[in-house]
Amino acid sequence: MKKYIIVTGGAGFVGSNLIELLIKKTKYTIISLDNYSSGSKKNHIKSNRVIYIRGDTSKIFNILSKYKKKINSIFHFGEFARIYQSFKNFNQCFDSNSIGTKEVFKFCLDNKVKLVYSATSASLGNKGNDKNLSPYAFTKFKNLELLENLKKWFNFKFEIIYFYNVYGNRQIGNGNMATVIGIFEDQYKKGKPLTVVKPGTQSRRFTHISDTIKVCYEAWRANRCLHYSISHKQSFKVIEVAKMFKSKVKYLPHRQGERYASALTNMSMNKRVFKRFGKISLKDYVSSFIKIQKLNMKIASSLKSLKKRDLNSKMVRRRGRVYIINKKNPKFKARQK
Repeated sequence: MKKYIIVTGGAGFVGSNLIELLIKKTKYTIISLDNYSSGSKKNHIKSNRVIYIRGDTSKIFNILSKYKKKINSIFHFGEFARIYQSFKNFNQCFDSNSIGTKEVFKFCLDNKVKLVYSATSASLGNKGNDKNLSPYAFTKFKNLELLENLKKWFNFKFEIIYFYNVYGNRQIGNGNMATVIGIFEDQYKKGKPLTVVKPGTQSRRFTHISDTIKVCYEAWRANRCLHYSISHKQSFKVIEVAKMFKSKVKYLPHRQGERYASALTNMSMNKRVFKRFGKISLKDYVSSFIKIQKLNMKIASSLKSLKKRDLNSKMVRRRGRVYIINKKNPKFKARQK
């Protein structure tokens, strides 16, 4: 009996949210395979039906050897996933997206495992010419070509989902692998100007993580060997998104590989792309984020005032909440809601 689903990159942003959904929607045991280059233990889902394995996809045959006959599907989301950074980290990008992914494809083919693959809108833009705009776009497009050939040669079964600038819970807010919305949120919290890459007029379709993983689940469940895209109907210029936060803006120099529009196409690799549109509005999301941050600031201010009322009081942070504790007067305490 096939009782396992594998999620590569399961400790990452998209992978962890997908695991959370799969736990709710299925009875399978989920195995996360992640090298933690951008994933984090903080993203682990607490469930006895989730197994976390640290390792590279290039070694998937050895790592999953004892599970191979019991695997239903693999969601392959554990690739290098940044455009600009793929120039500076070409070896890492190539090792992950070409060598590692080839091994995942071969593992699925050899063991008759269904594949769900996360493609990218970065390879669709400019009438298909953006596929050569960066090492990231190039490797992702070549993987699509390989999949179509595997289908032709071996009747390989897979679903493909094109992602569009995903944001939301567990997104990366700082470091080389941070997302646009994650960066803006982090800078807002720290009271810093929001950094926008010139010219700022480049447009993007931002898609909430909840809408994204729902389509991943839909594609897996339908099992029709199709191409899907999940985006929002509305696109925004990056500078427009920055202004939603009502903060100062600092422009950064133009970056190599920068795309100027988020492509939305009907066809990819001569295959029809079935469009799905997200329901969650970026404007509503940002507005809610700002309200929560302002509320937290008020609570923190109130806690500080309370702390000053007794010199023996101490402010501590535990599990993301702020507390006032007082060892000499235990009744004198408070916590952030």
